[in-house]
Amino acid sequence: MDRVDQYRVFAQVAEMGSFIKAAHALELPRASVSAAIQQLEAQLATRLLHRTTRRVQLTADGSQLLERIRPLLSEMEEIDQLFQASHHQVNGRLKVDVPSRIARRLIAPSLANLLRRYPRLKLDLGSTDRAIDLVRDGVDCAVRIGALRDSSLVVKTLGQVALINCASPAYLRERGTPEHPEALRDGHLMVGYACATTGRELPWEHLADTGQTCHLDVSSQVVVNNAESYIACCRAGLGLIQIPRFDVQHLLDEGSLVEVMPAFRAPSMPASLLYPHRRQRSRRLTVFVEWFEALIQPHLDG
Repeated sequence: MDRVDQYRVFAQVAEMGSFIKAAHALELPRASVSAAIQQLEAQLATRLLHRTTRRVQLTADGSQLLERIRPLLSEMEEIDQLFQASHHQVNGRLKVDVPSRIARRLIAPSLANLLRRYPRLKLDLGSTDRAIDLVRDGVDCAVRIGALRDSSLVVKTLGQVALINCASPAYLRERGTPEHPEALRDGHLMVGYACATTGRELPWEHLADTGQTCHLDVSSQVVVNNAESYIACCRAGLGLIQIPRFDVQHLLDEGSLVEVMPAFRAPSMPASLLYPHRRQRSRRLTVFVEWFEALIQPHLDG
């Protein structure tokens, strides 16, 4: 393994804090990763990493080296891809993480077209509804819906996702169709959704004529923490929900769900792409970002 490859291995271990995770991301045996670090430390005559049973941490010299080689590795990747102009030369593994419903409703049905265009691209598609550490988990790109916490990640805002109010026909037959949010205070239920960061049940929201967001405490008998359960409980007649239209358009079309109070929707939520801060994006990441932007565009407001 030459010096540049050793630098690549070192940067991966340092950023992920794990030899095992780095080996998986680089598709190398763990022994090869360990040997590369040992050889690099021997050549530089310094210890770069503190190793414990639970964690791998940078030494002071390791931090200094990582800062210096990051621009070099970015430049090397850009040079490697400089003459790869054709679709078939986009290659390698790309690890992305998206909300479960986006994976199921948008990405999976359209993914075959992308992979036919780029047959040497391999996509690791994770689908979670929680915050993850992109660097630690080796994720190249994440899609998130909703407000973002401050971070060192690069954020690309895609647009706003419209939310609609829904209920099942059975629920509406039993409890009536609300015409105004104030009607929800008496005799109506919502399916509760637990905030991913606090675990608290989120309130019912709607926009007032002034543009301000109003909150209502609506009763609930069930509280969930993922979109699949949220929709399933609504279909079962357990309460009203507020959900992006693309999540349930097929259910609206078949009559399994009904939109209610269209004039009193919750505020739209931002859709964002996040990726670790690097001076240059890899070509495979650029290809995915451009493809996903086009894919989600019809489902955004404005």
